[in-house]
Amino acid sequence: MGIIVAIDGPAGAGKSSVAKAVARQTGMTFVDTGAIYRALAFSARQNDVDFDDEKGLAQLTENLPIRFQNTENEQKLFLGDDEVTHAIRAPEVSEWASKVSQYPLVRAGLLNLQRRLGEGPDGAVAEGRDIGTVVFPHAEVKIFLTADPQARAKRRVAQLAEKGIQITVEEILNEMKVRDERDSQRATAPLVKADDAVEIDSTQVTMDQVISQIIQLVHNCKNASVEAVHG
Repeated sequence: MGIIVAIDGPAGAGKSSVAKAVARQTGMTFVDTGAIYRALAFSARQNDVDFDDEKGLAQLTENLPIRFQNTENEQKLFLGDDEVTHAIRAPEVSEWASKVSQYPLVRAGLLNLQRRLGEGPDGAVAEGRDIGTVVFPHAEVKIFLTADPQARAKRRVAQLAEKGIQITVEEILNEMKVRDERDSQRATAPLVKADDAVEIDSTQVTMDQVISQIIQLVHNCKNASVEAVHG
């Protein structure tokens, strides 16, 4: 099994963009855990399962028909036969996902799915809010990616604008504040920095610089593993 890179951090810190780039440049598998929770929330709305119904949501995790498909330009996500790659990125789905992810039964239900996706021979880059602490606590490389709220909000607005979704920085700031508080204070798998994680603040640096730093950590880890084997 290859090494695992776990990238945690608050909403809008750039985790998905960075994780995708690191995976692409290292030949590792990208495990988009945030998309998995968004897909579950999206499925719950389609199937009229209330976001307050923990048991009902947990039942949905048992046979969630989710699959990723890599293309030249992006990684697509399907729910059954329906592609929902862009549909799950709408602001309201972000709010739904934050709600469903707070339940212990839901998190437990999706845990094995996430781990299976990350256990390939090529290694994996996984991002989310509890990757290094809960999903892959033994990941060889752990990153806690953060940035100040204003920078995170501006990036999120730009991302949504590219998808044709118009929203103000103030609206995103308010949404992020609610999500960060909920994610940090939930009883199960809260958003926290793992003790052995490298913290990277992307406020004053470019995403390319962040990506390069993480790739260097991956190379260092691989070299150390080779040296350990050959003594």
